[in-house]
Amino acid sequence: MTALAFEQNAFVPEIEQNVLGALLLGGDIHEILATLQEHHFVEAFHRAVFRAAVAGQERYGSSNPGVVKRLIDETAAKEFEKSTGMQVSAYLARLVSSATASGTRAVDNARKVIDQWARISIAGEAGRVYAAANDPSADARAVASEAAKNLDDIISELRNGGIKKTRVSVGGAAMRAVEAAQAARETGSGLTGITWGLTDLNRMTGGIQRRDLTLIGARPSMGKTTVALSCAIKAARAGHCCGIVSLEMDADKLATRAMADIMFDWRRRVPYTNIIRGEVSDEDIDAIMEAQMELDRLPLLIDEQAGQTSTDIRVRAERLAEDTAKRGTPLEVLFIDHLGLIRPSSRYSGNRVNEIAEITSGMKSLARELDIAVVLLSQLSRALESREEKRPMLSDLRDSGAIEQDADMIAFLFRESYYLERATGGSFEQQEARADKLVECQNKLEFIIAKQRNGSLGTVDLFADMAFSAVRNGART
Repeated sequence: MTALAFEQNAFVPEIEQNVLGALLLGGDIHEILATLQEHHFVEAFHRAVFRAAVAGQERYGSSNPGVVKRLIDETAAKEFEKSTGMQVSAYLARLVSSATASGTRAVDNARKVIDQWARISIAGEAGRVYAAANDPSADARAVASEAAKNLDDIISELRNGGIKKTRVSVGGAAMRAVEAAQAARETGSGLTGITWGLTDLNRMTGGIQRRDLTLIGARPSMGKTTVALSCAIKAARAGHCCGIVSLEMDADKLATRAMADIMFDWRRRVPYTNIIRGEVSDEDIDAIMEAQMELDRLPLLIDEQAGQTSTDIRVRAERLAEDTAKRGTPLEVLFIDHLGLIRPSSRYSGNRVNEIAEITSGMKSLARELDIAVVLLSQLSRALESREEKRPMLSDLRDSGAIEQDADMIAFLFRESYYLERATGGSFEQQEARADKLVECQNKLEFIIAKQRNGSLGTVDLFADMAFSAVRNGART
């Protein structure tokens, strides 16, 4: 069967008619317009009616049949009357009748319109791929790449249509907030979210908050992956199921760091680089095996697939959430390492600002729809290195102000010791002062909270030993 034949059989005009009839009646108008776009209508004349209804709302605040009839494109109207033998006014009346008879909420039918468009678009793409794949001169890589991009765009449109209930009463929302506060009070932890495993950080943030997008930004070698992994281990030890999407480092390397982190609190400490190179003693091997068994008991999962789009991450996260729920330990927090390695869709190809905005918006939606916390790591702009003051600030976020807009919390990591170790020159006194300062801050990691919707801003001093991939509570004075 050809793609065209499939399209003809798959198209159900009544789905589009019900939505257009609802627009003409004025019901759920704003929700429909927020959900649908003109190209979602398969039937050409239906696109013309939708376009006229939108124009009527914009110009006159009305999309009744009389207004829409006057605004419908004249050429489209003539072609419709010629091909069907029906007057436009009579067809608009039929649309109103179909909406009245359907009894279904228009916004539900609007989602069905998107589903139908997606099915037919997928069929068309399948036909294109089939034809191209049967051409001996076709470049298989190009065919597959183009198909992946087009399907990714279709999936993105389906996501934007939404499927979850988003409207709640303020009383219902308040009750959820009260329940969270009561739970935090009863446990005595003050946590309304998932624990960071770090006392001062928990106190300042209330934990990693569900349904929030938390962004942790830093320059390379500041410890982004180390912080994410160490906090994931601590949260998993507290019984919270955590997922790590590692777009840069393979799972084996992450697991090696995790074992070094766990062994850090034991009498035998083994740098993770020694484990990777096999520079370990028999006693070390025993400790490593014990750490591996402890990790095996934790609800901590790693997805190491590189080159994922935000849609890929969403699909795999949904699958992970389903699998973990079946096991009785539902997914609660997802760490993503890192933003710069998420492959953008083709929609904004070449426009990095819009690409980043699409990704961060997608990650924020993922947190809300799956009711999980999403922690997104990000590289900061290289321009920071040219400043005398190396501590990051919001303006150092790469590529787009949308990051600052979408994230519920933004934190930066800073290790002064990294720069002191690499500083050269100066007088003997200056070099001596640097050496003294280095000793003082050798294991100090600053967790700088630059934005927090529901909490204060400030800096939490943590202890970090990068050789062991370990992050702990900072010393108190």
